[in-house]
Amino acid sequence: MKTIFLAIGFSAFSYGILANPVPKHKAVPKYTIEQFMKTIRFGGSDISPDEQTVLFSSNQDGVFNLYEIPFNGNGQPKQLTVSKTNAIFSIGYLPDGRILYSSDEGGNELSHIYLRETNGAVKDLTTAEKAKFQFAGLSHDRKSFFYQSNQRDKSAFDVYEIDLTTLTPKLIFKNPGGFLPGDISPDKRYVALAKTITTTNADVYLYDTKTKENKLLTKHTGDVNNGPEGFTPDGKKLLFSTDEGAEFAYVKAYDLATGQSAVLDKANWDIIADYPSYHGRYRVLSVNDDARTTLKIIDTRTNQPIKLPALPGGDITGVNITDSENRMTFYVNSSNSPATLYSYDFKSGKVTPLVRGLNPEINPDDLVAGEVIRYKSFDGMTIPALLYKPKDAKAGDKLPAILSIHGGPGGQTRLTYSPLVQYLVNSGYVVLAVNNRGSSGYGKTFYAADDRKHGDADLKDCVASKTFLAGTGYVDPAKIGIMGGSYGGYMTLAGLTFTPDEFAVGVDIFGVANWLRTLNSMPEWWGPQREAMFKEIGHPKTDSVALYNKSPLFHTKRIRKPLLVIQGANDPRVLKIESDEIVANVKQNGVPVEYVTFPNEGHGFVKKENEITAYKAVKEFLDKYLKGPGQ
Repeated sequence: MKTIFLAIGFSAFSYGILANPVPKHKAVPKYTIEQFMKTIRFGGSDISPDEQTVLFSSNQDGVFNLYEIPFNGNGQPKQLTVSKTNAIFSIGYLPDGRILYSSDEGGNELSHIYLRETNGAVKDLTTAEKAKFQFAGLSHDRKSFFYQSNQRDKSAFDVYEIDLTTLTPKLIFKNPGGFLPGDISPDKRYVALAKTITTTNADVYLYDTKTKENKLLTKHTGDVNNGPEGFTPDGKKLLFSTDEGAEFAYVKAYDLATGQSAVLDKANWDIIADYPSYHGRYRVLSVNDDARTTLKIIDTRTNQPIKLPALPGGDITGVNITDSENRMTFYVNSSNSPATLYSYDFKSGKVTPLVRGLNPEINPDDLVAGEVIRYKSFDGMTIPALLYKPKDAKAGDKLPAILSIHGGPGGQTRLTYSPLVQYLVNSGYVVLAVNNRGSSGYGKTFYAADDRKHGDADLKDCVASKTFLAGTGYVDPAKIGIMGGSYGGYMTLAGLTFTPDEFAVGVDIFGVANWLRTLNSMPEWWGPQREAMFKEIGHPKTDSVALYNKSPLFHTKRIRKPLLVIQGANDPRVLKIESDEIVANVKQNGVPVEYVTFPNEGHGFVKKENEITAYKAVKEFLDKYLKGPGQ
């Protein structure tokens, strides 16, 4: 898959008895960014060995920390860690009740794995400096766990097993380079591997830790994107994703004994997850259905999906089923409702909301649901997008609009909750989140349609959206701006540089300005993904002229519209110097430029106070240069 760099009014009526017999909508109240950011973000969930407690990560105190809450929902979350600086993300419980979690330093992405004892004491299990460590699952016998690390070779992840009693690591797969490790078989003999060739072409290998044989399982011709999913609980089969002979990814099961593969699950969209519960009674199947997630929990005894209780509208994600297969947790999220964490008991059928993300100060009826729309681009290609409009928008209005461009290349804006989008819409802006060509989720032809055309064909998709917005009847064509993070930040800079008259303003968040520097400075631990990026975008050694031509930094004299730049000082993907230089250059044009930096962030936000500062700056900038005074 492609490497991804980096996301209003209730209908009450007022009836005047004499003076105004015509009903009219109450005005939607205006909320502050502080109110929107009181929304809680979550990360992961796990259920304790005794199935009485749920572990999760939350930024409710401003920085991600660990919390627990009773499975039955009786009680308030209990905070387990108190970091004020570095974000802490839950991995899960060990069989004896101890907890594993992951954390890095200031957003540098060099994450370590920590053990929290039941008495609260914490130990870093992965102390090597300047190395990245990634959890790779508990062993099936629950006596150890696996992790991946690039401590030996910065460009390749090896696989280690660490005994839960001695906490001593043992190397089980020494990566020769070019492979991305996946699941480990229940008997610990096999390691599933992905070998990335390009962003649309990859293979699955099976490494035998006894014989040291590394077997190719997905021999093919042409571009086929294969990737390992996981082993079945009996260890007899390996599930893998493929798009061979199809536009969308589906799942096949490879039989280790016979060497034969058979289709397990197929849909009309990409299957994004397909995994069994601990004993295999259930299989969790998730499909990327037109920017939404549709999910089935299949009872493997009948091969039929179980019927879940009625839930609020939204996507079910993050399903975690206990080893006993009696209980589970999951999240429900939608474009106008932030995530709520639920617990579910299979035996009783009882579903319980545990922690709600929405700030109770905000009336949920005041939030706006995204609408999937499509429009034709310059060459006739159909482009999907998500439209958010103010509740009181009507024909004849002249509202300002902002395009929101996702990260990537290869990302996708989905119908999930964004406090920034809701804040802007609540403030009177129309937001159109464009899934330009090259976005994932719409088939492999669409996915590859931007290769070697970055800042050109995909940018033209964004320009074409202006025709759609003007056709709504409530958007002012002269007041359409462009905003994005990471690759979306590049698209913003490219829009102001290469189509200088198309967008009224630009908001660049952690965006690429100089492809030559960015591609040369990609972290070594990206390994084979670096080479895939070179093949898709261009190699800094052999394609330097093309990369120079598509890098906004070298063409800043063309920029003549106001620009806001937001940057994290610790960003390992888009170095701060890129933003420093783009700001300095554009200022020489006499163009309004505002620059907001954060010394304690990397590539994206993990600290709530920084998000508040950034999003407030975005609105103030748009109010000044896009909406205009008095609007």
